[in-house]
Amino acid sequence: MLRRAAPYDREVTTDSTPRPPGQRFLKGHGTENDFVILPDPGGELRLSPREVAALCDRRTGIGADGVLRAVRSAHEPEAAGLPPEAEWFMDYRNADGSIAEMCGNGVRVFARYLVDAGLAGPGPLAVGTRAGVKNVQVPASGDVVVDMGPPLFGGESAAVLAGVRYTGTVVSMGNPHLVAPSGRPVAELDLTGVPESDPAVFPAGVNLELVEVLPGDPPGGATLHVRMRVSERGVGETRSCGTGACAVGAAVLRAAGHERGVVAVDVPGGRVTVTLTGTTCLLAGPAVIVAEGTLEPGWLAAPRSGEGVPA
Repeated sequence: MLRRAAPYDREVTTDSTPRPPGQRFLKGHGTENDFVILPDPGGELRLSPREVAALCDRRTGIGADGVLRAVRSAHEPEAAGLPPEAEWFMDYRNADGSIAEMCGNGVRVFARYLVDAGLAGPGPLAVGTRAGVKNVQVPASGDVVVDMGPPLFGGESAAVLAGVRYTGTVVSMGNPHLVAPSGRPVAELDLTGVPESDPAVFPAGVNLELVEVLPGDPPGGATLHVRMRVSERGVGETRSCGTGACAVGAAVLRAAGHERGVVAVDVPGGRVTVTLTGTTCLLAGPAVIVAEGTLEPGWLAAPRSGEGVPA
């Protein structure tokens, strides 16, 4: 006779000892640039690069382009000196565990999490980051807009990726970018590997954006329409990059002789809109929380495959 199996989530054990709670997490994305969000309001969580990389692993972890630790600024030493309206600090880590100054899609997803979780109300929201305070407009639903501050232009530089040399414009959005014309449709490019850049210009590595300006009338009344692919520091190619889109928007408008304007930026994960006002840069696009859960107790500290195995 067939017997019905116990549900997979029913714990079959005679041990009545309560298990310690695991770390809560959420998963979100902005145009498929995805993140693991770790709520840590009291600043009690200490993340090593190894633990961040384990979380971001797409086979043995949750899988993401980066980690967003949500901590109240009052409990985060790196937030010292930020204005009091920045109640929350976004501690952003790249997928390889390295620390990053800023993430445009990340801060929009971070703000969406705060509003959806009831930790902040819809409307204007100040978020503390390593690149200073970012002012975000978060509606109850729909696209999120962040003021990324003005782009800072450097000179010309170059990077080599997959054996191809790309020459372009140096742009800082709180983190370093090189915006280069793709020379052919971006869909045909090889973005495998790590870009080799000038260490005198990019001592901590570079985010390389390869851009194709699209013909025809731009959508939605935009000034320009471009398609972009990006190789991010500490991650590799991602489906989208918010700071990269801002750097691209600023560079292509400047090359076209505009100080102001709107650029529709198509990335593999969708579309964002970059607006240059003459004094600042606004990034708009979707920010979505897709799931939440709890890590198994002790999972972050558990040995990983290959660790401790003799070479």
